[in-house]
Amino acid sequence: MGLSIDYSGSFKKEASLEAMIEEVKDIVEIYEWKYTINSTRFPKNTIGKIEYDGKLYGISFTPPDSETISLTFLSNGKMCCGARLEFFGNSDNENDKLYLYMLCSKTQYAGSTIHKIIIHLLRYLSEKYFQDFQLTDEGAYWETGDEELLEKNFKAYNALVDGFVHSVKNYPINTAESFTEYFERIMKMLDEKRNRK
Repeated sequence: MGLSIDYSGSFKKEASLEAMIEEVKDIVEIYEWKYTINSTRFPKNTIGKIEYDGKLYGISFTPPDSETISLTFLSNGKMCCGARLEFFGNSDNENDKLYLYMLCSKTQYAGSTIHKIIIHLLRYLSEKYFQDFQLTDEGAYWETGDEELLEKNFKAYNALVDGFVHSVKNYPINTAESFTEYFERIMKMLDEKRNRK
């Protein structure tokens, strides 16, 4: 639960991974965000292939109170983060393999200013280094550039989380209730409260 961005894409064959890493490193160092650099050069003639070597290439960074933003790729050039590689990288299940290339980062607790910085950085990088890049922004800033809408969406998500936390603290689970029944009761109470406003 929480405002997030979902993204996917591939690295352009003609672009320089080393250059992208340097640009991102320079930016995150200005903000004093933590970062990790993985391998800096793709093996020869691997981008666009189906197979990959199981290593990560690129850089990831973590703004304060945000989940990590992974600008990391497999040797085939497709975006992938370490957790996805660990969970789905060795699966023979075709559906699992789809999750390998879907990245998600919650930015809600970082706030709207950091969220905007991340979105602007991803827009810049996507035009210069990525192909087939797709991003869904629950704050709607990627799609609209509307700062007021972003603020409104942040407030709505914060209210939802605050309401849920309040409900859990003040309305404990009943002994005869399953967790599913308990969460359904809590969500119903939140909906009723929201509808009264």
